[in-house]
Amino acid sequence: MPKHLAALLAAAFSLAACQTASGPGASASATSTAPEVRRIAPPNLDGAHLGERILCYRPMRRGAPNMSVQQLGSQTIAHDYGHGGSGWTLAPGSAKYVVDLAEKAPQCAGRAKSEPVVVVGAGVIGLFTAYELVQRGHTNVTVVADRFDGLTSHNAGGLLAPVSMDNAPDMQAVIDRIGVDAYRFYAQVAQGKHPDFRGGAVILPAYFERRSDSGLEPYVGVVMEPAKDVVLDFGNGTRRSMVAYDDGIFMDTAVMMKELRDWLSTRVRFEQRKVERFADLEATLVFDCAGLGSGSLNGDAAMVPVQGHLIMLKDQVPADLQHMILVYFDEGRTESGQKVKRSFYIFPKRLPGTGANDVGVVGGTFIEGGTPETPNPREFDLLIEGAKRFYGM
Repeated sequence: MPKHLAALLAAAFSLAACQTASGPGASASATSTAPEVRRIAPPNLDGAHLGERILCYRPMRRGAPNMSVQQLGSQTIAHDYGHGGSGWTLAPGSAKYVVDLAEKAPQCAGRAKSEPVVVVGAGVIGLFTAYELVQRGHTNVTVVADRFDGLTSHNAGGLLAPVSMDNAPDMQAVIDRIGVDAYRFYAQVAQGKHPDFRGGAVILPAYFERRSDSGLEPYVGVVMEPAKDVVLDFGNGTRRSMVAYDDGIFMDTAVMMKELRDWLSTRVRFEQRKVERFADLEATLVFDCAGLGSGSLNGDAAMVPVQGHLIMLKDQVPADLQHMILVYFDEGRTESGQKVKRSFYIFPKRLPGTGANDVGVVGGTFIEGGTPETPNPREFDLLIEGAKRFYGM
């Protein structure tokens, strides 16, 4: 490995081999009790077991997601965009929240459920919005988007945790409530209790270094059990002190996107075209769920793409990957000179049409302002090297 990469990774990865129970991530009540040791077999990260390299672009809005209702001439525009890396985590609750706002707006009073409604955007936010509208009795819904496949929503990892977003303090209580609503939705799916969806969510342990890293503490005591202090033993002499949320939720994003699209296919219309202006849409009620596209639609300078690198795994042992891990490393600069926050995550994600043992995704980076013109390919190599260091390989 080049010397500059080795130095960078050494600075980036400062995890000790195994901290004590009173170290970072441990609660005061755990100091007198030895944490549970859990054996986890690391994935195979040799080159032959690494699959497709994928770049994603999360739509983050600085300050907070835009979840509001605006009147533009004769049109009511309900905005729901800018959730960063938490689109999947918040989507069901966010759709419910914004549809509530729109239906309670004075300009929508007395509006018939048969009147046309347009949802702009076919990512996870847009599809859940269309689903919520149909659930409330709207019978004339059209989803308009320039693309329906290969979106960031299909490629996203799938850990339910409100991370990689920018929240103003006065919005945090709303974000927490939305996240709790979303957790309840996915838990129903995972438990086989949802009337419309049977796949796309699984309850699995989620491991973090610290409780504060998860963003899940506001859910504890409401919909989740408290995290446990544990030690992960990788069977090679390396151990890591972590906290475990055993009722974490993994969203199998490609599966859930297909289930949503299939359910909606007989209930709403899909129209493929790029929306340049809201005024080009005939509907008087429009839901703006276009993600990064919402930035140009609204002239919203607070919108920024957050580039992420992830690598699909192949020829793994599926039983060894029934958990999720998210660990934060350092901040630095990419080869393009952009600020990057580096992390390591692993989830049991699959891509459609792949083999039974082609399971697992490793990520990831958070590069504000990263674009297809600045792909920062060196981050893929740093990602695997960081993952290997985490496992002690």
